[in-house]
Amino acid sequence: MQGKIALEEHFAIPETLNDSAGFVPGTYWDELQRRLLDIQDVRLKLMDDNGIETMILSLNAPAVQAIPEPKRAIDIARRANDVLAEEIAKRPDRFRGFAALPLQDPDAATEELRRCVTELGFVGALVNGFSQSESVDDGNTPLYYDLPQYRSFWAEVERLDVPFYLHPRNPLEQDARIYQGHPWLLGPTWAFAQETAVHALRLMTSGLFDEHPGLNIVVGHMGEGIPAMLWRIDNRNAWVDVPPTYPAKRRMVDYFTENFFITTSGNFRTQTLIDALLELGSERVMFSTDWPFENVDHAANWFDSASISEADRLKIGRSNAAALFKLDR
Repeated sequence: MQGKIALEEHFAIPETLNDSAGFVPGTYWDELQRRLLDIQDVRLKLMDDNGIETMILSLNAPAVQAIPEPKRAIDIARRANDVLAEEIAKRPDRFRGFAALPLQDPDAATEELRRCVTELGFVGALVNGFSQSESVDDGNTPLYYDLPQYRSFWAEVERLDVPFYLHPRNPLEQDARIYQGHPWLLGPTWAFAQETAVHALRLMTSGLFDEHPGLNIVVGHMGEGIPAMLWRIDNRNAWVDVPPTYPAKRRMVDYFTENFFITTSGNFRTQTLIDALLELGSERVMFSTDWPFENVDHAANWFDSASISEADRLKIGRSNAAALFKLDR
């Protein structure tokens, strides 16, 4: 398929590059860092070769979210966003941008999002999971965005009418004891999905979408396991008649099918895609590759030949993202 739009596609600046060093064995690091620092060379050729018209670029992980010093987090986010804006300006026909945000400081994050959208022309934000701040337990307590101090930030996201991509990161060491002795379960194998799914469920149960029904949240990797669990989340022990113990007013399936979109990033499995289509409908799924951590050709070759209708292929590959991010205006 030609004209695809991909939207979980990462880059790095020198200050954040080493945050990605642990995700591949040492022998692959030279290649990965070349991929992360490149925007206008190999990346563009791969896009051309694989039918990708547009990439929406975002900073690598965990980057800003793992900087406990709020002032430095603000500085790195702003620097990364300025670099990205300069790169997009070279090829605005091929690249768009997600803002990196210093959510250690909700007011600063709100201001930076506003700047990125209204001045730099970015189409949303991508945030690498929870944030750490030295002002909260020396950075040892994760700050999730269902907390009350983030409500004004979410109000601005809704007002600006831009999507928010909730991207994974690993849990902090003290919260990862279940993985002790089993490091292969960290990262994309399992921990990324578990961490992000819990964060998404916290947002849903908090009542956030009752207050701000216009929010659009994107999660990658075919939904981080949530689509397959939606029925059980809402219907566990259905014979026991007890009221919910959380503030949300509706079922989780309602929020997930009305306020969330998922992408195919790093999860190139037709059976999983079909399950997502059955649970969410083709209007809620979008193509992505997860470059440079996954190969563009692996993603594109799989998607272009996946056993789905051509109408759904067009929606997932292009139309849904073009509408959500207002790319054809």
